Amino acid sequence: MHILPVEKPLRLQNNGSLEIVFIGVGSAFTKTLYNTNLIIIKGDTHVLVDFGTTGPFSLPATTGLELGDIEYLLPTHSHCDHIGGIEPIGLWNRYVAVPFMKKKKLTMLITEEYQNILWNMSLRGGMEWNEMTSEGQALRFTDYFDVIRPKAISMLPRPHFIVELDNLRLELFATNHIPEQALDANSAFLSYGVMIDDRVLYSGDTKFDPTILEQYGSRAECIFHDTSFTPNPVHASLPELHTLDAAMKEKMYLVHYGDSHANIDVSDFAGLGQQGVRYIFD
Repeated sequence: MHILPVEKPLRLQNNGSLEIVFIGVGSAFTKTLYNTNLIIIKGDTHVLVDFGTTGPFSLPATTGLELGDIEYLLPTHSHCDHIGGIEPIGLWNRYVAVPFMKKKKLTMLITEEYQNILWNMSLRGGMEWNEMTSEGQALRFTDYFDVIRPKAISMLPRPHFIVELDNLRLELFATNHIPEQALDANSAFLSYGVMIDDRVLYSGDTKFDPTILEQYGSRAECIFHDTSFTPNPVHASLPELHTLDAAMKEKMYLVHYGDSHANIDVSDFAGLGQQGVRYIFD
């Protein structure tokens, strides 16, 4: 793996290498970092994974890109640091990028179950009544977004889906993130992690869950894992991650962390994930 700084504007095409760029690596409450959202690039394909509250600011700040440059979006779950920027990017795409910049409609990679949750519980309030359709109906999810459905592979021990875009393969797996009382991924509110091209594991938001690392982390070349520096009922804590074996920690970068990161010893791990750099896997 090579780690290089982003040259702005970030190119959303490459020679076919797998490339990961975090536009933010912070938690929902950090004041010094942007929300943990990332762009996956391979060949002519790119996918923005999550677009939180800071997304409209972090995207141009860390990459030099604008809202209209994004073609594919994959939201993992409905906390504001992961979906808070979807309304503005959806509105910008519909009212600016498509009619005036001649861009394609934004395409979302989303299961039917999560589409219903995202639209009805989060996005409808600000997006349904901007105008009427030509048929006189309020706007719907599909008026803003084209949809690609991940294919369901299994539901046990956790829901697991696969979606392929050209030569990029993404495995979505449910995580046990919220509520605090949920005992496993099947009883938790819907939240996903992503296995990228069978090479890179992005845990998504999750409690400490060694079964994810057993199933996906053992075959990953690199892991970007959710972490909280202090005990946390809905995020994996650093003390819990310290209990992993050395081989797992040596390929694990920590993300979704807080403002006190400069004072935290992560020498057992590959390091802290960094926003505004390119992680390139040849």
